[in-house]
Amino acid sequence: MKKRQGLIKSTIPIRPLAMKRISELAIIAAVFALILVWGCAEKESGPAGQDSPASTRPAYGDIMVEGSIGDASNLIPMLSTDSTSHSIGALCYNGLVKYDKDIRIIGDLAESWDVTPDGLIITFHLRKGVKWHDGHPFTADDALYTYKVTIDPKTPTAYSGDFLKVKKAEVVDPHTFRVTYDKPFAPALMSWGAAIMPKHLLEGKDITKSPLARHPVGTGPYIFREWGTGQKIVLVSNPEYFEGRPYIDGFILRIIPDMATMFLELRAKGIDMMNLTPLQYTRQTENPFFKKNFNKYRYLSFAYTYLGYNLRNPLFADRRIRQAISYAINKDAIIEGILLGYGKPATGPYKPGTWAHNPDVKKYPYDPQQARTLLADAGWRDTDGDGILDRSGQPFTFEIVTNQGNEIRAKTAEIIQKQLAEVGMQVKIRTLEWAAFVNEFINKGRFDATIPPLGINYNFIKWYVPQEEQRLVMTR
Repeated sequence: MKKRQGLIKSTIPIRPLAMKRISELAIIAAVFALILVWGCAEKESGPAGQDSPASTRPAYGDIMVEGSIGDASNLIPMLSTDSTSHSIGALCYNGLVKYDKDIRIIGDLAESWDVTPDGLIITFHLRKGVKWHDGHPFTADDALYTYKVTIDPKTPTAYSGDFLKVKKAEVVDPHTFRVTYDKPFAPALMSWGAAIMPKHLLEGKDITKSPLARHPVGTGPYIFREWGTGQKIVLVSNPEYFEGRPYIDGFILRIIPDMATMFLELRAKGIDMMNLTPLQYTRQTENPFFKKNFNKYRYLSFAYTYLGYNLRNPLFADRRIRQAISYAINKDAIIEGILLGYGKPATGPYKPGTWAHNPDVKKYPYDPQQARTLLADAGWRDTDGDGILDRSGQPFTFEIVTNQGNEIRAKTAEIIQKQLAEVGMQVKIRTLEWAAFVNEFINKGRFDATIPPLGINYNFIKWYVPQEEQRLVMTR
């Protein structure tokens, strides 16, 4: 990338996909990643001599290369459940609305909208002249198709809940789309931040077998070019994008399944940007080479680490068990020991300091005695003196699965294992290669509990600690 002060400027919009998943799936899923355009970063260090006004002026050209420990699985957003798929989808597709940098709802494919005083009817006035990447015009029919396919019982999507609240969806004219609810629904407007899909390519076909899973065709700022499985995903800028051609000509996501290897690639300038582990941020980048070649940023991210339960497992059906685990985990110890202090305990899915955050929700402080009491109330006791709780002859044991390549998740699992052992729970840890983790375990429900990355969706109740984001952006 060319040398510029601060974050690289682009016309890439702040996509609703990542934020939408936080709001929609807060109780049952979570995220652990941050897209470049999220957040407002504080510059910690960077190259000298870049303070002239010209250095902050946006310019067209260059390609952004970013590293990811996991490959995508499906580039149809309503079918994908992993962070990589959603991050690529966010660059290829648009919703009717989106969030701006201050987390306010603004128009995307919709220029404006009207809401009736009772909140039951939303009429979207869509942009004219928008084209799909194949040149086909975008119309209200695409919004109606997206609604219908999302609520179709044959569509294996985790994101139909908000659309099922809709009583009626209709096309008023080619550029007017109206939805009616039978009762007020607070997230109604933002639910239409979901990616709108091309009717002309999907209608009448089985969406699960569509070539769009490997070759997306959207209306977004970037057009799909190439996907080398396990290697890279390549996008190029959309010269006809309705908000203007992106300043950055292309985006390459390189699949590098290990954070240490990714860091070596960063040092070798094989990638332009990556999220840093706390150790990389505090120690491995504090040297003249990185200060000369990179800008480094730190900010509290829209992300959190959590332990998620498979609620189809009877072990976690009792709410007292889930509460006991929350009491048994020392979140502050994880923040200090793994994040080196760069994080905060979270009490909800929203970032502290934002309008949606509620600081008054019930908290579960570290209290192992309360955990033991709740477990005993649920019938779990150490009847044979071996230190492991049991009930009806069955020991309290379960397995945590996570993916390879992320040291923070692996170490978090180890601390949780140790802390739960102190209240009588036997925890095993299994670390899996990314594709197997997503496709063979998470998607098929073959797990007890998990510490997953962004976008993984299942029947989760969560425990989490948001971390401060550390990022290096190459300047060359």
